Amino acid sequence: MPDATQDQDASPVAGARPWEVAWQDSLYGPGGFYRHHAPAEHFVTSAQGLPGAGRILAEAVLALARTYGCRRVVDLGAGRGELLAQLRSLAPDLHLTGVDVVPAPAALEVDRWLVSPGGATLPDALEDLHDTLVLAHEWLDVVPCHVVEREEGTAAGWRSVLVTVDGDEHPGPAPVGPDLGWARRWLSPEVRRAEIGRSRDRAFADLLSRVRSGLVVVVDYGHTAEDRPRHGTLTGFRDGREVAPVPDGGCDLTAHVAFDSLAQEAGACRLTRQGAVLRELVGDPTDPVPHHLASTDPQGYLAAVARRAALTALTTRGGLGDFRWLLAPRRRSPA
Repeated sequence: MPDATQDQDASPVAGARPWEVAWQDSLYGPGGFYRHHAPAEHFVTSAQGLPGAGRILAEAVLALARTYGCRRVVDLGAGRGELLAQLRSLAPDLHLTGVDVVPAPAALEVDRWLVSPGGATLPDALEDLHDTLVLAHEWLDVVPCHVVEREEGTAAGWRSVLVTVDGDEHPGPAPVGPDLGWARRWLSPEVRRAEIGRSRDRAFADLLSRVRSGLVVVVDYGHTAEDRPRHGTLTGFRDGREVAPVPDGGCDLTAHVAFDSLAQEAGACRLTRQGAVLRELVGDPTDPVPHHLASTDPQGYLAAVARRAALTALTTRGGLGDFRWLLAPRRRSPA
C-alpha cells in the first residue's frame, strides 16, 4: 500500500492508483489474473513449457537439497505443480510442499499444499521450517512494487506513477520515507524510471525469517547496479506474447528484481547466473553426445540429444540463462 506520508502535490486523476495497488488487484484480487489462469497458458519458464527443462531444473534443486541436508522442499509460486511432479519422480523420499494462490491440482502428488493470499503475503502456516529448501522461482517478479519516474527540479527528484485500469499513466505524488530512501540508495542518476524494490526486500526478509535451517533459493530475472535498466522493466504477458502492462486482470504483470538490494537482506549468500549453477549441478551443455550411441542405443542417443538441447536453452545468455540465482543458507541457531 502507498505510504500515508507521501505528499499530495499532484492533481488526482479519477480512477488512477499507485502501480503497486493496481498491480496487486490485477494479479491477486477476486478477478485477478493468477486466480483464473495457469502460468503455463501464457508464458514459458524453466519449470514448464520447454521440453525436458523442468526435469533438469528438478535435478538441480534435488542436488542442492542433498548438498544442504534438506529433507523437505517448498515450491513457492508453484503454479500447477509442474516442478513438484518432477521432483516426486526423482526423489520419492522428499517431503514436498506447494504454495500458490489456487488449490492444488487434483492429480498432483504432494505432501502439503498451502493457498497463499498472493503477492508479498505468505501463508501463516508456512513457518518454522527445518532442513528445508525453499525455492522462490519467479515469485518476486510478480510481487507488486511502486513505480517511479525521475523528475528534475523536485525536492525528491522522483515522482510516483499512477495508473488507471486501462493502463493510462499519470504523475503522482513524490515518494517519501523508506521508498525515497530505497530510490536514492539503489538507483543511479542514469535511471529515469524504475520499480521500487522495497516490497520485494520485505517479502524476502519475511521468507528468510520462516526458515530455521536449510537453504532459500531465489530464481528470477533481475539486475544489479552494474546493469540496472534505465527505463524500468514492468511489462505484461498474455497467450505467449509480451503485451503492454494493463492492470485489468487480463494479463500477467511482471518486473525484474533488484538482486543487489535483495542480497543485503540475506547476509551471507551467493549471487550467480543460472548457467553457472546448472553447469555445476547437472552438467555442461557443450559436452558432446557420444555418436556411437546412435547405433548402439538409438533411444538413449535421442534422449541425450534432447537433454543437451534443453540444458542449452536453460543456460544460454539472452534467454533463460540470464536468470539470477540467489542462494541463502540458513543455519540452526546454537542450542
